[in-house]
Amino acid sequence: MKKYIYLFFKGFGMGAANVIPGVSGGTIALITGIFEELINAIKSFDFVAVKLLFSGKFKEFAKHINLYFLIAVFLGIGISIFSLAILLQYLLINYPVFIWSFFFGLILASIYFVSKEIEKVNTGVIIFYIAGTAIALGISFMNQATENTSFFYLIICGIVAICSMILPGLSGSFVLVLMGNYRYVLNAVKEFDIKALIPVIIGAAFGLLAFSHLLSWLYKKFKNQTIAILSGFILGSLGILWPWKISYDQLGNIIPIGSDAKALSYERFIPHAFNIEVMKAIGFAFLGIMVIWFLEKMAEQIKD
Repeated sequence: MKKYIYLFFKGFGMGAANVIPGVSGGTIALITGIFEELINAIKSFDFVAVKLLFSGKFKEFAKHINLYFLIAVFLGIGISIFSLAILLQYLLINYPVFIWSFFFGLILASIYFVSKEIEKVNTGVIIFYIAGTAIALGISFMNQATENTSFFYLIICGIVAICSMILPGLSGSFVLVLMGNYRYVLNAVKEFDIKALIPVIIGAAFGLLAFSHLLSWLYKKFKNQTIAILSGFILGSLGILWPWKISYDQLGNIIPIGSDAKALSYERFIPHAFNIEVMKAIGFAFLGIMVIWFLEKMAEQIKD
């Protein structure tokens, strides 16, 4: 029971991360030590699983897909997303610098703990690390598309977003921002609008099953290179999370703090003075670092 409670809270952390544009649930899975098991469990939904299910062999089916592990993790993810969506949107609107600072520190610490999983460093690993960083940085400076709520586009959004969500360093929420549908999907989650969510769920289910097979194969065959490019993704995502930035709407007007207007682009800057707000932001960044350190130590104790 203690194990599944831990898994629930790891899933809860993944769900919270996936709501924030710029933070990846896959990063949380990787640093809490459940990434590989999660990918393998998801990809186990195959013809063997279907055969076991429809033949009534529920015990064998549960073992084959690691059912109780998946229930604990996805229960945490689901409860987190539906319970934190409103709170996180409020905090991002009213306290953006502090929230971005917290996640900046969280991801900054993640780079170290994920990178140390690379067992052997060579030229290929370094190239993959640099490539991952460059790709994530490039994505972070892209401008978003306009909102599109057509059924098939929402399916595509679900596919792309879920693949990004399970990739450490690539934020599914930020991808939805780039595709123009983050606010639409977030509001659908808040209002539990099933009609709007169905195509996203269809796309997410298909993308999750298909992409998990590819990612599991890469992780087994090219573990060091895979971790290297994922670490690069995490490093490059810091460009998205930089706390000090000016948000602009689609008309090029500055969006003031407290407004829920949709940001189309950002202008990042370095604070001109070391004031109380900057000190608080640094404190929140340090808090993010300590959260990752605590999770890492807790994961080591569980392994021991």
